[in-house]
Amino acid sequence: MIIKLKNKHTLEVDEFQFRCSIGKNGISKKKKEGDLCTPKGTFGLKKIFYRSDRVTFDGSQIDSQKITKRMGWCDDVRSKYYNKLVNIQKKIKHEKLFRKDNKYDYLIVLDYNLKKIIRGKGSAIFLHLTKNYKPTAGCIAIKKQDFEILLKLIKKNTFLKI
Repeated sequence: MIIKLKNKHTLEVDEFQFRCSIGKNGISKKKKEGDLCTPKGTFGLKKIFYRSDRVTFDGSQIDSQKITKRMGWCDDVRSKYYNKLVNIQKKIKHEKLFRKDNKYDYLIVLDYNLKKIIRGKGSAIFLHLTKNYKPTAGCIAIKKQDFEILLKLIKKNTFLKI
């Protein structure tokens, strides 16, 4: 199954269409850390993370993990942990996964720059939640209700085409 970004405001899955938001600076084939662009390409869905204190998650064919207060995603281009899940430390620049807002109550890590990580090519590219469809820092964001429908549709071999 392929989830397609039909245009910068619409994700398409089979007969479903979901309103979405993407990176503030659009889509780029040459994604760089901090450029506010969503990377162009076709990406697997690596893992689902969720806040068990805020959402009820019944599981999926894709690996999943509860988000804890100590979880972060390294976005420090100088770190050996660049573009990886980390336990939060002051020494490592990171994005917190356990957020006060609801953006990461659910998130899916896209298989972007994960196999052979290139520092500076972009990190923390997720499909996550939005309440207002404001542009993202490079991710794709949809409403919670749509995310929950999507969770029922996706399988291990699902890809997201941007």
